[in-house]
Amino acid sequence: MRAHREHHLVSRIGWLRAAVLGANDGIVSTASLVLGVAASGADRPALLVAGAAGLVAGAMSMAAGEYVSVSSQSDTEQSDLAREASEIASNREAEVAELAGIYVARGVDAATAQTVARQMMDHDALGAHARDELHITEVTAARPVVAALTSAATFTSGAALPLLLAAVLPMNRVVAGEAVGSILFLALLGAVGARAGGARALKPVVRVVFWGALAMGLTAGIGRLVGTSL
Repeated sequence: MRAHREHHLVSRIGWLRAAVLGANDGIVSTASLVLGVAASGADRPALLVAGAAGLVAGAMSMAAGEYVSVSSQSDTEQSDLAREASEIASNREAEVAELAGIYVARGVDAATAQTVARQMMDHDALGAHARDELHITEVTAARPVVAALTSAATFTSGAALPLLLAAVLPMNRVVAGEAVGSILFLALLGAVGARAGGARALKPVVRVVFWGALAMGLTAGIGRLVGTSL
């Protein structure tokens, strides 16, 4: 009999969150920056300098932020695992009883829970407690470097799109073209993220489009005010 293999969408949570967040921030922040500068009346070189600077600064900020945040989670996980290993070494029977109690709470009868707990402890005591008590698994475990690199790469990919628009659009249409193009990019990102996560597309698309349009509108308005006041 062939082994039954299942692929669950929850396995994508870690990288999907970082990817969608990075690309969304790349589009919104760079498009908003370009629109703000364009609305002030600046020329194309100023738009490109502002967009490129925003891309580099944003990618580094995303990478650093994700690394620090996820590293903090990883430190907490490692601390809990070290404490659990010490408790297993010093009072194994109490840890067996604790594990059995978890299984009983999930609906297993006491005798079976005790047997399973002992077998799990004999096989991989720390792994059993990590999964069933601390809820740390391969899927949920913190990976700071992966999160940082993913966020930086996806931010760069997202930011490159509005920067490209700023480079190719006619100057008399750069504000409208940048806004429309970036909103379309955001809608596509929302749909792709929803599909990858197994969700319906409408709500994610509306969310990213609304907040992106709001950010771009506010930034363009501020750029217009600053430009007319100078």
